[in-house]
Formats: sequence, structure tokens, C-alpha cells
Amino acid sequence: MISADTAAPILVVESDRHLGREIAEQLIADGFNVELARTAEHARVLAGASAPRLAVLGRLDSPSGAIELLREIRRAGPAGATWDEALPAIVIGAHARELDMLRAFEAGADDFMVRAATYIELRARLRAVLRRSSAVPTLEPLIEVGPLVIDTRAHIVTVDGTDVHLLVHLAREPERVFAKTELLRAVWGYRSSGSTRTLDSHASRLRRKLAMDGTRRWVISVWGIGYRLI
Repeated sequence: MISADTAAPILVVESDRHLGREIAEQLIADGFNVELARTAEHARVLAGASAPRLAVLGRLDSPSGAIELLREIRRAGPAGATWDEALPAIVIGAHARELDMLRAFEAGADDFMVRAATYIELRARLRAVLRRSSAVPTLEPLIEVGPLVIDTRAHIVTVDGTDVHLLVHLAREPERVFAKTELLRAVWGYRSSGSTRTLDSHASRLRRKLAMDGTRRWVISVWGIGYRLI
């Protein structure tokens, strides 16, 4: 174990000894408590003992090792002794190919980056994931995105009031692409990618109703990843 403070640790899982140590040391320098594992089995032991608040999943003993471990995490029950199924996770992939990103997000990743990226990018993404995972959901009374106005208290939208919670989540960052797994967890509380039809049907219905005002396209599908509002 490598520690910097007494807060719940960041679990770094990386088979490359040099890279894993470098990531851990940089995180420690930025004030994080860190635990470093080189194998999936070691990661399980550390997670069971310390309940990490976020996992950084890099290269393991097979090309799909990080994805397999992430699927294991998402399959864990709420009372599991090893993993918390809601553990935020960043996958570090070997390539920036869309298929690699898709597999990571479908497995339940909260974010994805490539091994060639800098530590500065990892730190920024890590802090963003931590903010999202620890934030207490609050609904602003009114959210305005162009001509679209959402009244979160009355559950009224200028076009239609259906699926307000999904709409609110997209409207908070209207140009950002939200992964399907993230929306399923944040809006409906699902912990796996097995209910994507729920999201797709809601998004399709919401898209049709919002299109009735004829001003623009809303709830845009980004193939293989998820949805954005505009």
C-alpha cells in the first residue's frame, strides 16, 4: 500500500511496474491516498480491505483484463465483501479506437483515456469523476438551454413534461456526450449495461416529443457511446 493521507484510497491497477508506480507517486504528490495493485487478485484483496473511492484500471495480464475486472466490479452485490458495484472507475486503454471506448463504457466505465495521455489529463479526469460521484443531486428551479425551459419543481417542460429526470441530467452539460451506462446509473439507478433498452426507449420518446416544437434536434444519439442534449 502507498498512502498520502487517511481518506479512502484511489486504487490503481496496473501490471507495468514502472507506470503504476509513476501514477501512484504523482497522485500522492497531489494529496491522494493511493493503493497500487499489479494483478486483479491483488486488487481484490486491497479493495476488500480498504473500500476505495475510485479505481484506475490500466493494463492487466491480458488485453481485456481491465474490462473483465470492471465487469466483475459491476456484477458485485450491494453487500459484497470485495467490491462496491457503484465504485467509480476510469479505464486506461492501449488505443483510442472507438471499439475500445465502447467496450469500456458498456462494461460500466465512468471515463476512458489512452495510455499515451499525460498525468495532467488523468488527474483532471479523476477529479471530474470524483466530483460527479460525490455530488449530492440538486435540481435547479429552472434550467434553460436555448428555447428549452425545464421547471424541475413542477416537472414542466416547454414542449412536454415526460422524462424530466433524463432531460435535466443532459441539460446540466448540454454539449457533453453522456455514456449510456452513466445515464442508467444516474437517472434510473441501474448498475449494469443490461437495461440499455430502457434508456433508448425513453430517449426516443423524449426526442419525438421535443421535436414537436420544430426549432431544432434535441437528445442526440452519439453512436456507440450515448446521448447529448444539443
